[in-house]
Amino acid sequence: MAANGPFGIDPEDFERALRGAETELRDLLGKAGVYLDRVDHAGVGSLTSLVGQFFQPQRPRPPKPEGETAGDTGSGVWAIFSVDDLGQAHVDQVFPTELEALRAHRDNTDDRRRVRFLPYGVPASVLDAP
Repeated sequence: MAANGPFGIDPEDFERALRGAETELRDLLGKAGVYLDRVDHAGVGSLTSLVGQFFQPQRPRPPKPEGETAGDTGSGVWAIFSVDDLGQAHVDQVFPTELEALRAHRDNTDDRRRVRFLPYGVPASVLDAP
């Protein structure tokens, strides 16, 4: 038992089993080749259909539809706002596009001043610090 390894399998038995499996696999492939030659003399169509039964090609999936956000539709404004010591936001400037707001904000050195998108109908109090 100790000479046969941890699983109790004799290495010679293992080699014999592999040789038997090799022989059976060769016979199976030979029979498949004979079948393919008999069905389709060109060999291409039937080989493709045989392989296609076992391996389906990956079809690209369409991207999941995502709902448009207010920022995508442009139904809102870009606001530059400041947060005071009490955490309340005060809107300083409003811009129609993100690019304009970021350009106006690029030289900012105040940590309390920020740029956010604010959809129409949403009060500025949502910009307050928690």
